[in-house]
Amino acid sequence: MVNIRSWLFTHKFLGWLLPRLCLLIANALQFGVSIAMVTGINSGGPVLLVYGIIIVMLVSICVGISLSELASALPNAGKHLPHSVLLLFKFLYTCSGGQYFWAAQLSSRKYARFSSYLTGWFSWAGAIFSCASTTIGVASGLAGCWQLSHPNYIIKDYHVFVTYLILTWVCFLFNCYGKILPSVATTGLYCSLISFIVILATVPATAPNHQTPKFVFATFINNTGWSNGGIAFVTGLINANWAFACLDCATHLAEEVHQPERMIPIAIMGTVAIGFVTSWCFVVSMLFSIVGNFQDVANSSTGVPILQLFYNALNNTAGAIVLEALIICTGLGCVIAGHTWQSRLCFSFARDSGVPGHKWLQKIDHKLDIPLNAHFTSCLIVTVVGCMYLASTAAFNAMSSACIVLLYISYAIPVICLLSRGREKSLTGPFNMGVLGLISNYVLLAWTIFTLILYSFPSYMPATAGNMNYVCVVYAIVLLIIAVDWTLRGKKHYRGQEERQVGVEDSDILVKPGPSGA
Repeated sequence: MVNIRSWLFTHKFLGWLLPRLCLLIANALQFGVSIAMVTGINSGGPVLLVYGIIIVMLVSICVGISLSELASALPNAGKHLPHSVLLLFKFLYTCSGGQYFWAAQLSSRKYARFSSYLTGWFSWAGAIFSCASTTIGVASGLAGCWQLSHPNYIIKDYHVFVTYLILTWVCFLFNCYGKILPSVATTGLYCSLISFIVILATVPATAPNHQTPKFVFATFINNTGWSNGGIAFVTGLINANWAFACLDCATHLAEEVHQPERMIPIAIMGTVAIGFVTSWCFVVSMLFSIVGNFQDVANSSTGVPILQLFYNALNNTAGAIVLEALIICTGLGCVIAGHTWQSRLCFSFARDSGVPGHKWLQKIDHKLDIPLNAHFTSCLIVTVVGCMYLASTAAFNAMSSACIVLLYISYAIPVICLLSRGREKSLTGPFNMGVLGLISNYVLLAWTIFTLILYSFPSYMPATAGNMNYVCVVYAIVLLIIAVDWTLRGKKHYRGQEERQVGVEDSDILVKPGPSGA
């Protein structure tokens, strides 16, 4: 049996965490926009980086409103349970199902199980690719720091891949010891705050000269090979969009938060608001601080434009590496949190028999008090996904696209169910934006279709086997796995939200949440 004292500690920690979660994610967006410069700097240059963040922010407001309304109306699966059963439910379901719970509750009985199952798979797959793309970003930063300190060193794809593997399994070990996660989260929060303040104070102040407002706000650069500037802009928008992905993170803490119907929307909308302010200020200040030829930054031998920008502004290798190290530390916090997120999603989904091997994946390690099997399996999948980097130089874009689109689809399914059932009788929580919420729902659906199509385009032309965007292959594989598993196993065994069998030691309690929509 799971150690009660350890669980209560975790439960208390998560309640403490939520008000700070939006700050951590929002400030971590500087890591996201730093990575976004890798392709964004060639797919529109300053115009993309400055205005792309604004476009994505406006979309993210609509996404945030849609998620917040659902989280407020259906904050957790234990909403209708007796207190004694709810305590046991919380004990074993430390990660709320979020999207796939909403889909089950809002769908008609005929389609509730399948829509929930489909949403759960897209949500977990999106979390996997989110974790993989973040890890690739950190690995590239580490390789870039080494190259800057060793000018004769040439970065190879396998160097980044090996660093990726090391990071993945080091973060696996971090997540094996749940007691240190509060300290890791706190450290990540302070690293993100410190790096934001230090970089914004240091780089503009030390740069010997600064770019003009015309360069920052009105210069469009297209080095992608696309003759159409609009397509070039859209392919670069992937990375700015990636920085604002994963807005559903807070919804998976619904079981652990007091008044989740109010606190979860605050966390989601706070993430968008604070994230936009910090990331936009960061990008604008860095663009003003570019020293020398813009192409020197874009085509840096480090493979990390922001690191080259630091070096040119400071004219000091050690100083540039220290600033990049602050961003890397923030990124590491994101990677560790990402592993926690995707492994808990796997565990939660396995509890509902949503994945093959669910009986093994839902087991809790008695010594570590974590879902070790789910954690190991998720990390193994992240390792396999990383092999994409060896196949294509545009692998980061493919991972980013998969992360964005798969998560958007997992948001879109419950929104479609909501609109089909009717917003008036479904949204009973305190956060209801009325007409603005309806508009936000349709914007989310339209943006999901937009990203599904246009984020599949290659980043550079002419497209070759080495620079092709293989995200279409990712979609095909995910859909194939879902189709095969549902046909052979899921259709019969997946429980959705109709009933949950909670086992505590030798006792079983049959839990039946509120009825699904008619």
